Order: sequence, then C-alpha cells, then structure tokens
Amino acid sequence: MSKKYEAICQALVENVGGQDNILFVTHCATRLRLVLQDNTLAQMENIQNIEHVKGAFVAGDQLQVVFGAGLVNSIYDEFVAYTGNKTGDELRQTVSQQKQNPFQRFIKAISDVFIEIMPSILAAALLMGLSSLLSTKGLFGPRSIVEIVPAIAGLNRVISIASSGIFAFLPMIVAYSSTKRFGGRAALGLAIGAVMVHPNLADAFTVASGNLEPETVKLLGLSVDLVGFQGGIIIALMIGFVVAWLDRFFNKILPDIITFVMTPMLTILISSLLLFTIIGPLGRELGNGLTNSLLWATEHLGIFGYMLFAGVQQLIVISGLHHTFGAIESQLIANTGRDFLNPLMSVALLGQGGAVLGYMLLNRHDKKVREVSVSAFTSVLFGISEPALFGVTVKYKFPLIAGCIAGAVSGGYAYLTKLTAVGYGTTGVPGFTIVDPANNGYLHFVVAHLLAVSVGCALTYFWGKAVATKTANGPVIDQEVEV
Repeated sequence: MSKKYEAICQALVENVGGQDNILFVTHCATRLRLVLQDNTLAQMENIQNIEHVKGAFVAGDQLQVVFGAGLVNSIYDEFVAYTGNKTGDELRQTVSQQKQNPFQRFIKAISDVFIEIMPSILAAALLMGLSSLLSTKGLFGPRSIVEIVPAIAGLNRVISIASSGIFAFLPMIVAYSSTKRFGGRAALGLAIGAVMVHPNLADAFTVASGNLEPETVKLLGLSVDLVGFQGGIIIALMIGFVVAWLDRFFNKILPDIITFVMTPMLTILISSLLLFTIIGPLGRELGNGLTNSLLWATEHLGIFGYMLFAGVQQLIVISGLHHTFGAIESQLIANTGRDFLNPLMSVALLGQGGAVLGYMLLNRHDKKVREVSVSAFTSVLFGISEPALFGVTVKYKFPLIAGCIAGAVSGGYAYLTKLTAVGYGTTGVPGFTIVDPANNGYLHFVVAHLLAVSVGCALTYFWGKAVATKTANGPVIDQEVEV
C-alpha cells in the first residue's frame, strides 16, 4: 500500500481525537466521511489546515472533510489501511444510523438509493443529450448533423436506443437499488422491477393519454387495472423497501430446508399483490402530487418560483437533501418529458462558482486561496459544488450569499427563456448535452450560466471590498465575515 498520504492520515487521526474515537469511515465523490464517537474532540481549525483539505464540517452524524474528486479516493484507501477501520455496509447501517434521527435516516436512505444508480442515470442523460444534439435542426444550419452527415444516422439510432432504454427500465433499476439498500437480495428487487414494466401490462403513458383502455381484474375483492408502472420512480422506491423487508422476514421465520425456495416465491407474490392494490396506487398519487406541486409553483409563482428554487438549491446541497431531487426529476421526465429543475440546479451551482472566482480575485496574492479556488471552480464546472461550498463560500459566509443571489438571478433568466432539459443527473458544462434545444435552448443555457458566474463573481468581489474597507483589517482571507 502506498504511503504517499501518510502524513495527512496521521494529522487527521491526531485532530479527530485519536484512532479510538473513529467508529467508521467512508467517502463520497469529494468528501472523506468519518463517524466519530465524540464529535467535540475534532479540532476543526487544525483539520482545515491539513494539506489538500479544502474544507471540513460536521453534518448529521458525520465529520466530512473535503478533498475533491479523485483525490479523496486515494486518501480514503490509505486512511483505511492506516487506521484499520472497517468500512462495510453493516457497520454503515448500525453505528452511523444510531446517531441519526428518523428524518435523517430517511433522507440518507433515499440518497443511498440514487447514489448507487447514478452512473446509469448519468449515462442515459448524456446519451439522450448527445442524440438530441445530433438530430436537432437549426444548430448548425437548416439541417441537423445527422442530415448533414448521413453516415452517422445508424450511430445516432443506437445512441437513442441506449438512452431511452435506460429510462424505460429505470423503475427496474431503482427497485434493484432500493431493495439492496434496505437489506434485501438485489436480484429480487430486479425481479419486482421486471413485474412493474411487464410487456403484458398496458403502457402507463398510453393509458394516461386516453388512447388505451387497460384490462381490469378482480384482486382480493378489488377491481384493479393492469397498468404498467413506467416512470413510477417513487413506486419503485417503496416496493424495493417492501421486497427487502419480506425477504428478511421469510428468511428468518421459515425452516432452512424450504427457505431457499419459498422465501423468494412468497416475497415476489406478496410484493406483486401489494404493488397492484396498495403501493402502486399510493405511489402514483404521491408522484403526481410532487410533480403537480412543482408545476403549480412554476405556473402560479412564475419567475419568483424559479428564482426561489435556484436561490436556495445550494443551501439544500449543504444539508445533504439534494439527492432526493432524483426521484422528483425522474417523475417530471416521466410525466412531462422535460425537467425544468435541472437548469435551475445547474445555474445555482455556477453561482457558487462565480462567488469562488470573486473571492479569489479579492485574495489573488494569496497562494493557498488561489490553489483552493482554482480546484473548487474546476469541480463546479463539472457539476460538483462541495469543494466550492465548504472550501470557500460556506467558510467565509458572504460569498455563499452572493452565490445564492447569482443563482436566483439566473433562475429568473431560465424562466423568461423557458430553459429546460430532456434528462437529468448532470449539471455544469456536461449539462449542455441534455438541454432541450427548443426556444434556442443551447444559447440560453450558455447565457444563463455566464450570467450566474458573472453576478456571483462581481457581487462577491464588491461585497468583499466593502467589508475590507469597512473593517480595515487586511485581507478578507483572514476573517470569516459575519453577515
């Protein structure tokens, strides 16, 4: 095992209260996450001064140390070897969850489900955006790229099938991940997901459009329409939990001699009955309610609804609740074919990026600030805001507010230009590939993001100048300005 980051590991251990205070360690895309026996033993100021650390904070039950994408993986591997800490799912769901309240555990569970399947969602979104780019007319003249270069028509067709195929079977993928997350056998989640999109069931979108009358059967005394659950992301989350619970329950109570055969059979049978009688109808109402609420806000609050969402979205990222938007965005795509939240989240992200640039300009002679800011802004461009948030904007407060205002301004622009996306799961520069090209979408995407960066940068810079002039205490880097 490499010892390239041994000094960092040693410093972390010393400043979190010693190895005996570390219960569990894991990581996400940018942060090393430690569950400590006593969080008060963590020397936060010392931790933030460790080499390569871009920020540190305590959220819920975890001390989270921001290193940035890529680097955190290497440090995590070496830290685990250095400390000998366990990293398994069982410990994750016992030690960590014991320190969370029920709402935190619920949010964490939803987050885990979507983190597990995000690569497939991201692939589908990018492929869908690429297909849209190739087949949209008017981008490079009156004809689409495929029409200009007919030789790539077959390639575009395959790209379209690949992207739409993932979204078509997304309920199956979500059911798989949900079952796995809640402790059941993932293969059973995949099986119930197959039931949800069974070809013998009437297509949910066709039924909703009024072009197809579904078959109705009597089930447990109830009249049940045999309609598929295409787009039923919330239903997939719920049924995954049920499958996991039933799988564990039957494994526990059935004799060993029959459990191998009877547990999966009973689990799928009962889950299927519940799917069509209770969970499916309830999930549909919840999904439609979420979608209709968001649509209501955009229709009735108009530009203020867009500005409010874009203004507070990065505050939601700080809380960790942002992963739950995946379910809502999936439902929006399923119900409307468009996702208006994705551009709003993207401009909110770039608003923080602009704030980072403004802060770097304020302290352009400070080498450490430049290093942290350049790394943070680069991460923002590729859809990751944690280094910017916890390395700069949250730490010094006024850049955070400036970035939120910039996001709100750009969110208003998104409303005025009817900017939407045809997929979700990616923001920043990669988000360009999933823009809805209608209404000059590509142009407005670029303008909206430049606006967010410009406003965030300018507001942070002049705000910082005003604060520095008022306090006359030297560079802004040396103070965490109260606002």
